[in-house]
Amino acid sequence: MIELAVMILEKEKKAVGYKELYQQIAEMKNFTEADKDLYIAQFYTDLNIDGRFLTLGSGMWGLKSWYPVEQIDEEITAAPKKKKKKATKKKKEKELPIEEIDEDITEDPLDFDDTDFLEDDLEDSEDEDLEDETLEDDFDDEDDLDDDEDDFDEEDEDEDEDK
Repeated sequence: MIELAVMILEKEKKAVGYKELYQQIAEMKNFTEADKDLYIAQFYTDLNIDGRFLTLGSGMWGLKSWYPVEQIDEEITAAPKKKKKKATKKKKEKELPIEEIDEDITEDPLDFDDTDFLEDDLEDSEDEDLEDETLEDDFDDEDDLDDDEDDFDEEDEDEDEDK
C-alpha cells in the first residue's frame, strides 16, 4: 500500500489528504468495506514510519523529497495562534483612610480578683487525682491475674502427679 501511496503522490505532485489517499489505494486494490476498515490503521502506521512521507498537518500528506529542510520546518512548525484572553475588569479597591483612635486598648483594667477560676482549677485537679487512683487499681488487678496464673499452674502440676 505504501508503494501505491508514493505513486499517487508523485502523480498528483501535491500533498493529499490522508482519507483521500487511502480511498484511492482501496479502489486500486478493490477493497471491500470490511477490508477498508481492517487495513486503515496499518496504512496510517506505515505512513508515519516510512521516512519518505511528511505530514503537513490537517491530515495532509506529501513526499518529503518535495520540501527543502527549511520549508519543512516552516510548514510543520507554523506558529500556533495564541488565544486572546478576554479582558477582565478588576475592581480597584479604594484604600480607605484609617482613622487613628487615641484610645489605648489596654486602658480597661483587668479584674484578677475573681476566685471562680481558682475553684475550677482545684476541682479539675481533684478529678485528675481520682483518675490516677483508678489507673493504679487497674495495675493491681493485673498483678492479681499473674498470681491466679501461678495458682493454675500449680493445680496442673498436682493433677499430673496424681496420675
